[in-house]
Amino acid sequence: MQPLDRFSGHADLYAQYRIDYPAELYDFILSVTSNRQTAWDCATGNGQVASALADIFDRVDATDISETQLILAVKKATIHYQTSQAEQTPFASQTFDLITVAQALHWFDVNAFHQEVRRVAKPGATIAEWGYGLVQAGQDLDGVMLDFYRNRIGPYWDPQRMHIDNRYATLPFPFADAQHATFTACRTWTVERFLNYLRTWSAVRQYIYENEEDPIIGLGEELQPLWGDGEREVQFPIFLRVGRVL
Repeated sequence: MQPLDRFSGHADLYAQYRIDYPAELYDFILSVTSNRQTAWDCATGNGQVASALADIFDRVDATDISETQLILAVKKATIHYQTSQAEQTPFASQTFDLITVAQALHWFDVNAFHQEVRRVAKPGATIAEWGYGLVQAGQDLDGVMLDFYRNRIGPYWDPQRMHIDNRYATLPFPFADAQHATFTACRTWTVERFLNYLRTWSAVRQYIYENEEDPIIGLGEELQPLWGDGEREVQFPIFLRVGRVL
């Protein structure tokens, strides 16, 4: 199965405008993680998760199929980046205390990835998988955003997007002591910052590629009068599942 790379072409935007994750999420993961020596952040993108883990673990290995993303990723002494597929890695067996994958599992061959997780995890290691759904910008904007998400760019999403919408409910998770939790990432943004975040969406990039026009321009004209000149809070609903690798 050839891995899908939907982000190399706009890695600079991704590095600038994608969100990081709240401390509460990491606290939850660490509460079920026994050891803090080695972690693997799979599909690390620009290293948001790897950077957080590097402050906790002695060594963090972070992989992605996009060399461009890794070039722009956060650099810390304890993070070791390399290009690799999720389903087949260069790591030795029983290497990691924690394995994470954020907003990327739906791109994988999930069964093959989980097989690799079982190989490279230490006995009793933690596996944590999470993602976040459609951003919420307030009642006056959410209807506009839902229409844009479903109708304007809806046909340009890859089929895998459905797994984000249903919070990975139909993707297997064959690990012990499975737990689920939800969190909210809150950000205070100008409309310009918000629109640039939307430009990182894979469906928006595909729309631009196929139509040679940016759908965010028209959306911005619709949102600006509602948003105003200042900042407003936007919320990202995060879903998480964790388990132990026996």
